[in-house]
Amino acid sequence: MQDDSNKNMILATVLSMLVLLVWFIIFPPEQPQPVQQTQVVNADGSVQPPQNSTGSLAPSITTTATQTRDGALASSARLPIKTDRLEGSLSLTGARIDDLRLIDYNRKQNDDSEKVTLLSPAGGPAAYYILHGFIPAGSLTYDDVPGASTPWAIEAGNTLTQNTPVTLKWENASGLIFRRTLSIDDNYMFNVQQTVENTGPGDVILQPYGMIVQRGPIARAAYGRKESSTGGVYILHEGIILNDGEAREEIDYKDMPDEDYSDRERANLRIIPADQNGWIGFTGKYWMTTLIPDAVNGFDAVSKYTEGADRYQAEARQKPITVAAGSSTTVTSRLFAGAKEYQTIKDYGNEAGIADFIDSIDWGWFFFLTKPMFAVLHWLNGIIGNMGWAIIALTVLIKAILFPLAYKSFVSMARMKELQPEMEKLKEKHGDDRAAMQQEVMKLYRTKKVNPAAGCLPILLQIPIFFSLYKVIFVTLELRHAPFIGWLTDLSVPDPTSILNLFGLLPWGVPGPENFFAIFSIGVWPIIMGITMWLQQKLNPAPTDKTQAQIFAWMPFIFMFMLGGFASGLVIYWVANNTLTFIQQYTIMRSQGVKPDILGNIFKRLKKEEAK
Repeated sequence: MQDDSNKNMILATVLSMLVLLVWFIIFPPEQPQPVQQTQVVNADGSVQPPQNSTGSLAPSITTTATQTRDGALASSARLPIKTDRLEGSLSLTGARIDDLRLIDYNRKQNDDSEKVTLLSPAGGPAAYYILHGFIPAGSLTYDDVPGASTPWAIEAGNTLTQNTPVTLKWENASGLIFRRTLSIDDNYMFNVQQTVENTGPGDVILQPYGMIVQRGPIARAAYGRKESSTGGVYILHEGIILNDGEAREEIDYKDMPDEDYSDRERANLRIIPADQNGWIGFTGKYWMTTLIPDAVNGFDAVSKYTEGADRYQAEARQKPITVAAGSSTTVTSRLFAGAKEYQTIKDYGNEAGIADFIDSIDWGWFFFLTKPMFAVLHWLNGIIGNMGWAIIALTVLIKAILFPLAYKSFVSMARMKELQPEMEKLKEKHGDDRAAMQQEVMKLYRTKKVNPAAGCLPILLQIPIFFSLYKVIFVTLELRHAPFIGWLTDLSVPDPTSILNLFGLLPWGVPGPENFFAIFSIGVWPIIMGITMWLQQKLNPAPTDKTQAQIFAWMPFIFMFMLGGFASGLVIYWVANNTLTFIQQYTIMRSQGVKPDILGNIFKRLKKEEAK
């Protein structure tokens, strides 16, 4: 019956609103916490305490920022890094890669003065750096291997570019010569070759490692506080990400201080078998650092948090190597440090054989929808050249795929709208006798072959699609600073116009997101979305119950304010979806002999109100 149909539609709509409210209000982002230190595992499996002397595995750094970033950079001799996409330097003290900026990305839109800073040196604010080295075993001590404070010399090359690798050298007093050759490709992948030449009288055993270190509270060096904020929506993983070649594991920054470190050897060590191309690192919304050791021998992946030092750490410990007297051995690994660009990440996974590297992008619970959805969106953007129009084109494709289901639903709703005069007669006939009314309505539906529940289907289908597209727009780098038309210059943020200052005509600003009145600061596109939703609603059968009718009447305005603070890319999708749904439904209703007169119905209602 019609009341049941209207109740189902209301239920579907209210459910979608409740899901939104639960997700976006009841579960706000928790405040981030702190970064991490290392424990040493010998080649025989025994655990050593962290060392603080020169050559230690645990970096000899202060636990608080004692200098400015420029001061920390100036405290060590450096070797420049300059490619088409990266610029910075590495410290010759410890051979640490600790200064890296992303040339293609600005901190602020349309402002070339400050690039996104990914890595920063120890001793300065937001320290975030990568260190490679060896764990000594057997007769070797930490003074025999290079560590965080080791002074390296340049043996070959003076600037690291995509065309010119560099080689660093350090020699101990026992006849071991260490060389580190660094190269980088056209994007963000470093290749690290560590060679040990043994000129001494006996064999030596060492364990190569790579380490990423961040100092808290939560390393935000690559984001800046404003950009790192998830905008009140906790749907993004930031922290440790590792893959053992078969499955992915994630540990949020906020959870790392609560990890059980009483048995560090077991609690935070994941053994990656040989021939499985695993990786471990830190991931954020748009940027990532990842250690990818050589898969031939396998490695141990370790994640840690050190409370006293307020330090987070990710390690990749390769298997121990034996270097015979009079010989040399080379071990290789890779390091990704850069932007999580869809195509770049995908190519590394497919062409370089890095297992599931594309999943370093946080696709969320609906990954089975978000991954193919963004793949299509990326493809459309490549053809069209504008992400806003690509979103609209994606909406057209989604509507085309769902059209068979939508057709049945709209036909049913058209027939119900056609039956509305008869429903009104039944209501007048039976008055408050709901049992009799129900029986007559059910009989009418059976006679006219109408399914009152069919109208709910398009609404229910929109819920997973909405969340999937929200996730895509929220986490994918390609939407950041992506323009559409007019004033929409960044599809990853809300419409910047506001009704509170007449869309810029009045000389005052608008309240910020922390202000309660910000909810009323909706822009042009959210208003257009509300209008299209209202027009679409007018094609549906009007509820006979006054309470239901009032709820439906307020729905467009509620959604307009709820979605007004969402990314403008998502609002564009909603406008396109509403518009296409209106066109489809209007056309189908006309084909079924129903001729909706939206404006006429409005005028009729106004006249009725005047008559009262």
